[in-house]
Amino acid sequence: MRVSDFGESDLMVTFFTPNRGRMKGVAKGARRSRKRFVNCLDMFSLVDLEYSIRRKGDLCFIHSGTLLEGFPGLRNNFSAFSKASYMIELTEILFPWEIPDPDLFEIIKKSFYLLAEGKAVNLIPVIFEVMAMSCGGYSINLEKCCICGRVYTGEGTAVFKPDKGGIGCMKCQPVTAVSPGMSPATVYVMRLMQSKSPTIFDLLNVSDESVSEIKAVLKLHREYHLGRPIKTASYVE
Repeated sequence: MRVSDFGESDLMVTFFTPNRGRMKGVAKGARRSRKRFVNCLDMFSLVDLEYSIRRKGDLCFIHSGTLLEGFPGLRNNFSAFSKASYMIELTEILFPWEIPDPDLFEIIKKSFYLLAEGKAVNLIPVIFEVMAMSCGGYSINLEKCCICGRVYTGEGTAVFKPDKGGIGCMKCQPVTAVSPGMSPATVYVMRLMQSKSPTIFDLLNVSDESVSEIKAVLKLHREYHLGRPIKTASYVE
């Protein structure tokens, strides 16, 4: 996730694992000798790390690593690099240290594969954010009106209510700048995204109208619940 110099010859490495979540460790001597870390400590790399943990909350020691996938397309294209950076920053905000989430690990991996290949570059971060927010406990209630409780049957415009984290019906809430509307097709797509199944990435033919509606909802949802700006948000907005 992140790599920085640490001391004269070490590197400080932040990485995300399926079974332990986000972690930080010191790669001893990594700047002086690359033999144990051949090309595996670059940003956005999928690697197999050997590390040891001292005590909970302490830095781990990274002994060696093997590169599994370097995703060169993420570093050769500024747009892809920017969007991958956004995904990393959002993950850091949503997930404290050492909170495992195997689903999110697979979502990040699939997102990076597609971004590196140049596929659906503008859509992938949108799918990722919906799924990451859901993994982090911020799913949007798309099943019923958050005001009157009427079940949404997939007919008519649904209105997003940021303070409720769900949708309202047109009888209870008109569409405004701070309560954007979503078409039935958009609600359907968002439901699929919130299922958190990596197979959703096979659905790459989402209409521009739905993408625009989802982005408007996500911006309000993110700002209301996270309580802090995301520096790289402009790359996906």
